Formats: sequence, C-alpha cells, structure tokens
Amino acid sequence: MKGDKSKAESKKADSKLAVKKGAAKGGKKAAAGAKDPNKPKRPPSAFFVFMEDFRKEYKEKHPKNKSVSVVGKAAGEKWKSLSDSEKVPFVEVAEKRKKDYEKLMNAYNKKLAGGSADEEESDKSKSEVNDEDEDDEGGSEEDEDDD
Repeated sequence: MKGDKSKAESKKADSKLAVKKGAAKGGKKAAAGAKDPNKPKRPPSAFFVFMEDFRKEYKEKHPKNKSVSVVGKAAGEKWKSLSDSEKVPFVEVAEKRKKDYEKLMNAYNKKLAGGSADEEESDKSKSEVNDEDEDDEGGSEEDEDDD
C-alpha cells in the first residue's frame, strides 16, 4: 500500500511538471511566431489548386453538406483516382503560382535587406552631418574666444 501511494504522488508531480513545461514552450512559440503581414503567402500545391474547383462542384451537387471534412475526403479520393494526364492542368497552374511566388519573395527579401541598409546609411549621414556642424560651431567659438 505504501508503494502505491508513492507511485500516485510521483504521477501527480510528473503531471504538474508536464503542465509547466508545456506552458513555457507555448510562451516561446508565441513570441517567435510574430509574422510579417506583408510577406507573400506560399503558393498552393497542385492538389489545392484542384480543391478550388472541386469545392465549387461539390457544393453544387451537395448544397446541404456543411462538413469540411466530407468535402476534403471526397476530394482526396477523386484526386487519387485521377490519372497523371488529368492532373497536368492543376500541376501547371501550381508551377505558375510558384514562379510568381518566388518573384514576390525575391522582391520582398530585397525590400527587407534594402530597407535596413537605407536606414543605416541615413543614420550615418545624419550623424556625420551633425558631427561636422558641431565641429564647425565649436571651431568658430574658439576663434571668437581667441580674438
């Protein structure tokens, strides 16, 4: 009996520790999860391009269906049943969207890299201008004192 109590107590302690660890992990994840709203969205795969059309067709045939999972399962079954030649149009659209996404990401990355460099240069130029102004003012005051 005494052994049973110690096991129960250790289980309680383990569960308390597990909760604390989970809470700490959740806090870190939330802090690291700050996303830039200007960042382009990733492009859909060929299956998701197929899903766009399939959802419309499925809703027309089954207007009373409100379940997302049923639509997803039906789409998955239909996608698996399609031959490679039937999937080609969806794959082409997905590849086109991927190329567009890559262009947008390159522009986005250049903007991020360029934005920080511009700020540094402008700060440097401001400080250099201020330093020169201070030197000129300080020099002119010294000249006045010497007179």
